[in-house]
Amino acid sequence: MQSPRLAVGSVPYFVGRPLDLGLEDEPGLDFRREPPAVLVERLRRPRGAEGALDVALVSSIELFRQPGYRYLDSVAVAGRGFVGSVQVFLRRPLAEVRTIALDPASRTAEALVRTLLADRPPAPGRSGGPPEFLTVPFGADPRAADADAWLRIGDVALAETVGEGLPAWNPSEEWTRRTGLPFVFAAWIVAPGAPIESHLAAFRRAHRRGTGAKRALADDAARALGLREAACREYLEVECLYEPGASMRAALRAFRDGAARVGLCDAALDPEPIALP
Repeated sequence: MQSPRLAVGSVPYFVGRPLDLGLEDEPGLDFRREPPAVLVERLRRPRGAEGALDVALVSSIELFRQPGYRYLDSVAVAGRGFVGSVQVFLRRPLAEVRTIALDPASRTAEALVRTLLADRPPAPGRSGGPPEFLTVPFGADPRAADADAWLRIGDVALAETVGEGLPAWNPSEEWTRRTGLPFVFAAWIVAPGAPIESHLAAFRRAHRRGTGAKRALADDAARALGLREAACREYLEVECLYEPGASMRAALRAFRDGAARVGLCDAALDPEPIALP
């Protein structure tokens, strides 16, 4: 019997290539690339609806915002410390920041920043607690907003980090410092009822292809973004963690609990992992 086709989406940033390399050529998969916020919207559509996705490499916070999801275990876009593609760029020291403009493309990075800054202590001339967060329209540049800082993700964030050397605060680094856990930015999230079981081997093959090609992918990205090869190699081979392994579920649960305390997700949701062959 022929396996049912699977609608799969992934991010347009090169950080996703070690997990999705070659999926567009796998039989039975209809593959597309979209910004994370668009992938989430498509993942929430009823199965069979126009543009709906069955599986997406998408913001991990989504696991705790809708019931019925599952996720592929032990593989993800994660980091254990500094990750240059998710940054809060600063126009003044973090302790003095009153406003942060948010990159509308990622919900996980936004939730992480809100979670980490929820209990910020007072500073001279400023009361304690979080800064004001400014939401910019989708497709707009958060750097152009009238704010003390801006959150940026993806290839543009990497270019501003490596190419421009702008002062920044790194939320992934702060997360690991506080918790001792990796931070899972994106996971393969499986929509309720999606028939993924017969396609699991395709995701394992993509992971093996991609992680084996990280050096070549980094050099391609350096050329495309106009950045130094060494910096892109450091990012893809050292900063990014693609196999969080047994710590993945603990890291996701810790993020859920922290985000739920500030009203950003549902603390009662605990999606089931799916083991890859």
